[in-house]
Amino acid sequence: MKLITAIVKPERLEEVTRAVIDAGAHGMTVTEVRGFGQQYGHLVAAQSEDQQIRVRLLPKLRIEVAVEDQVARSVVDGIAKSVNTGTIGDGKIWVCPLAGALRVSTGERDIQAL
Repeated sequence: MKLITAIVKPERLEEVTRAVIDAGAHGMTVTEVRGFGQQYGHLVAAQSEDQQIRVRLLPKLRIEVAVEDQVARSVVDGIAKSVNTGTIGDGKIWVCPLAGALRVSTGERDIQAL
């Protein structure tokens, strides 16, 4: 099993949701977060037009998807394709081994719990 974590722009949520479902995953968790990457935020206009301020923590979404090993690459590729605009800030995706899972309502474990 794998845990896929993606940090993406909020406006890409619908595309990501479709990609995750189309890739064969059976659920995902979305959390609103703030952060910065290589661009260290961005500049925005301040109260006077000749000044700018740097916004360091940008709004992002953290998407988490637990999947079987054979589905992981399709989910990662689907997310990447759905968020890629070719510009800085498109996001990041991590894939980590998932040691176990438990569906609390039924007691099912591991792959059956996904």
